[in-house]
Amino acid sequence: MAQAMAATEGRNLGGRLGWAGFAIGFGLGGFFDGILLHQVLQWHHLLSGLEQARQDLRVLVMTDGLFHLLMYIVTAIGLWLLWRSRQAFAEPGADRLLLAMALLGFGTWHIIDAVLSHWLLGIHRIRMDVDNPLFWDLLWLAIFGIVPFVAGLLLRRRPTGGRRLMSSPLALVLAVVVAAPLAALPTPGLDSVMVMFRPGVTPGEALTAIQQSGARLLWSDPNNQLWAVDLSQGGNTTALYQNGALLVSNSILPLGCLDWFRV
Repeated sequence: MAQAMAATEGRNLGGRLGWAGFAIGFGLGGFFDGILLHQVLQWHHLLSGLEQARQDLRVLVMTDGLFHLLMYIVTAIGLWLLWRSRQAFAEPGADRLLLAMALLGFGTWHIIDAVLSHWLLGIHRIRMDVDNPLFWDLLWLAIFGIVPFVAGLLLRRRPTGGRRLMSSPLALVLAVVVAAPLAALPTPGLDSVMVMFRPGVTPGEALTAIQQSGARLLWSDPNNQLWAVDLSQGGNTTALYQNGALLVSNSILPLGCLDWFRV
């Protein structure tokens, strides 16, 4: 009997914890949408699709505020459920459950917003000032709706196995994904850089590119494809890319490769 009661209590705690993560993720999805699209990018307001509402900016701002107030209430409910289920953190897989349900809530918000607000009610679209708003609706739905929702489902269905999330291989993958770009960043204040030109660029063309960029030549390899230059005198890497450079060592991406797509 005691074991059955303990199991029932554990299921109840797990249920509250799951709903806590879902509500928090749902509220964060609303905040993400409202703050980024309504205020930072200013692509739309909640009622931008309604002609009468667009005539008065005060109405648009007020409805955005009411929307954020609703998200505050949803998030507060999630935090209250999280506090009520705090004992569930002692159970194996509790952290994974919380993250999975938060992803599900985040994705669910954007799916509901796309279907209800964009297409059924038409009160706004992701971008109101473009010729093809459906493209932006679908792109936003895919990235911030479908992807986190599917990720939450996959994470939710994984067997618990007694392993904590942040001690699993997933934590190592996340650490590599975050740390790799940071490690690739150039050293701050570095003036001496290496420039690699694409095959076919003659030494004369490379020297012209270096001269136009305002850089000072330091060294070149025997094949005249790799050059060391000094940018301390106000050199501009844009001129290097425009004249055949594939990669300048003070940037992560080989932006010169984009020149190959020019018509």
